Amino acid sequence: MSEFDRAAIEARAQEMTGLLAEQGVDLVATTFVDNSGIVRTKAVPLRKLAEAAAWGVGASNSFDFFLFNDEITGGRYSRGPVGDLRLHPDLDRLTVLTAQPGWAWAPGDRRTQDGAVHPQDARGLAKHAVRMLGTRGFTVQLAFEVEWVAVADEPVGGPAYGYTRLSEHADYLRAVVSALDSQGIEVEQIHPEYAAGQFELSVRAEDPVGAADTLVLVRETIRKVSQSHGLRASFTPKFAPEGVGNGGHVHLSVSAGGENLFGGGDRRFGMTALAEGFSAGILRRLPALMAIGAPSVVSYLRLEPHHWAGVFRVWGLENREAPLRLIAGRSPNLEVKCFDLTANPYLVVAALLFAGLDGMLGHAELPEPLDVDPGTLPDVERLPSTLAEAVAAFESDELLNSTFGAELATTLVDVRKGEIRVCEGLSPDQLTEARRWLP
Repeated sequence: MSEFDRAAIEARAQEMTGLLAEQGVDLVATTFVDNSGIVRTKAVPLRKLAEAAAWGVGASNSFDFFLFNDEITGGRYSRGPVGDLRLHPDLDRLTVLTAQPGWAWAPGDRRTQDGAVHPQDARGLAKHAVRMLGTRGFTVQLAFEVEWVAVADEPVGGPAYGYTRLSEHADYLRAVVSALDSQGIEVEQIHPEYAAGQFELSVRAEDPVGAADTLVLVRETIRKVSQSHGLRASFTPKFAPEGVGNGGHVHLSVSAGGENLFGGGDRRFGMTALAEGFSAGILRRLPALMAIGAPSVVSYLRLEPHHWAGVFRVWGLENREAPLRLIAGRSPNLEVKCFDLTANPYLVVAALLFAGLDGMLGHAELPEPLDVDPGTLPDVERLPSTLAEAVAAFESDELLNSTFGAELATTLVDVRKGEIRVCEGLSPDQLTEARRWLP
């Protein structure tokens, strides 16, 4: 079957419809993540699944220009109310939702009316980045960490990382993991985090597009399970100005011929030259990448020195103050710490892979690693401290603009500048309130 064979897709969806009906599914929700990092959705009754898979569900072009507050900004490529795209559920990832009885979910691909991938389809761009590495013999394993604050009237109590917080909310956390497990998501660990009411969950690494899909499903499952336990889940980078905030760290490794390039090599800490080049490519472009991975004004309230957020352009072995942290051990990998969950995960995947591949092809080399807190040293380069600085870095980055394509790259800048305009003059309290329940 070709990538987009309507007849074959429709036939497959018809076969799946009976199985889904036996599992009590009545409706199917299809999601995509917009340029502001918000998960948008269209849903159809189960009897319409085959038609939706083959022919898509209507979705306006204007979604590309939505801001986080649902204002629709303008831009060079805006068509306003004119035109239509089609949102196609990916049957390979269709999942029956345990925490939302009667529903199934699938990530969607946005296509034009004639079936071509929309130039601003972030999931399509992530697939393209994976193919670019694949044609050169490289595969990537990737996972997103999820941090959130659980709130009733106030954030739940208990000390940082404390068993008290875990035991007082054991049924809630068990329900989260049970729901994810029944939906085919393998949880690696779950624990209380530093801030009041904060938890963290890690999942098994997988192919990069699958990892982005999983992040969407994990976050929405946590949100629904929290609701059923009388709680509300916030994934915002900064729940309150005085808090430490939620990150959206990314872990990734590159393999060739089945061998992890981040181990068994003759470079520092056992890396191969290719793994070093991949890491150096990301480090080189980190200021521009911030416009993708820390894409909201409130992101920069979280990015403070001495908060383990990674705000200086450095790297190190197991250095939690470095934005690029090399993790050694049985499954060595690179952790990107300066990103958060206001990001579109598909754009994050694409940007990291494009930057890393460029570093590998260019034989880029890393500077000396740091084994101290970079905030204690003079003259260490600071990453962007505002969204405007990150956007300026992205605008001047030829590689990212080229690989993203003119339409998407330009619209991302338009949307980021729209958010800056909307948030201008807001106090930290107002900013955190505006983003508290988003994405």
